[in-house]
Amino acid sequence: METLTGRRALITGAASGIGLATAKKFVSEGAQVLLADIDASAVESAAAKLGMESIAGDVSDPEQVRGMFAQADSSLGGIDIAYLNAGITLGEQSDIESVSNDLYRKIIGTNVDGVFFGVREAVSAMRNSGGGSIVATASIAGITSYPIDPVYSLTKHAVVGLVRSLAPQLEGKKITINCICPGVVETPMVGEAAAQFLKESGFPLIQPDEIAKAVVAAVLDGSTGQAWVVQPGREPLKYKFRGVPGPRVPGAEGMMLPDFRSRSRGEDS
Repeated sequence: METLTGRRALITGAASGIGLATAKKFVSEGAQVLLADIDASAVESAAAKLGMESIAGDVSDPEQVRGMFAQADSSLGGIDIAYLNAGITLGEQSDIESVSNDLYRKIIGTNVDGVFFGVREAVSAMRNSGGGSIVATASIAGITSYPIDPVYSLTKHAVVGLVRSLAPQLEGKKITINCICPGVVETPMVGEAAAQFLKESGFPLIQPDEIAKAVVAAVLDGSTGQAWVVQPGREPLKYKFRGVPGPRVPGAEGMMLPDFRSRSRGEDS
């Protein structure tokens, strides 16, 4: 079976939870990993235990993200896998009026900007080295409603949309891009109150190790533009999006949107 032996990976949000579990899984599969996280002391400690290197940085800052990839190039000699995992929640602020501008900008900066900046840097690095694999952490909240934290759901829908829309563009560069859509994972980000509520309701939580396995599956599968759903007790699976209803204009019944890729490359007359 194919493994990650010899591959070079950058993981954001790697000091704890899903990111750290994935870093451990990657190392066990033979990969070299650069761990990145906003918490400098935590990521340095995590990396030291794995015998790997680390870098501290804020994914919402494009210059710091560029620095992460520059460090990956310097430390690892290049990059084959970028796992853009860093993310935050607003907690249980379902009342839109209670969300301040600063809090809104903070979650958008981490969950959306951080993925966009990471993808941009990853593509630049990978197209010069023959291709690679980009994986981003989305969520079940990115393919369904999540009333307990609508702004978090907004950000994860954005990640899913970016991944699905970029995939055709990146195929020519031999770069795959996918996202992971876990249910509720037992990590510090969930929060004690939410975790306790879910446990009392009997809803099973997912362990970070299960998400790490899904990330490896997404890297090795070879497909692109997929949203991999991860739920307790079942193997990761690619979510099947329903087709969008087409127009009913005579002569164009059921047509799908045209493929704009050739137009973006200037191939049309």
